[in-house]
Amino acid sequence: MTEPIGGWIWGRNLRAFLEVLSLHAGYGFDGTDWRTIEAGVQDTDDDNPDLWFAYPLVGVNATLEVSLSRAVGGEEMSVRVTGAETPELRLRTDTLLSAFAAG
Repeated sequence: MTEPIGGWIWGRNLRAFLEVLSLHAGYGFDGTDWRTIEAGVQDTDDDNPDLWFAYPLVGVNATLEVSLSRAVGGEEMSVRVTGAETPELRLRTDTLLSAFAAG
């Protein structure tokens, strides 16, 4: 198993990040997924590893687990993705993190 890919994005970009990441995994991300994640991240704290929220994206191309946590007092969302095993998927995941942290 490869190392997790981690970073942060702006919280306002979370849904778009997950939708695009899901496309690369071959997973059909929908409104039910979003509502579950939106509720799951409410009481997270990126300073406390026990208070992160994990969500699986089980697609035809990859099975990813996305762990998420809000920055207390900020608008950032910490993100850690496991399961990106191919070099291409690792690069895409890392690029998405960079892109959604910028805008």
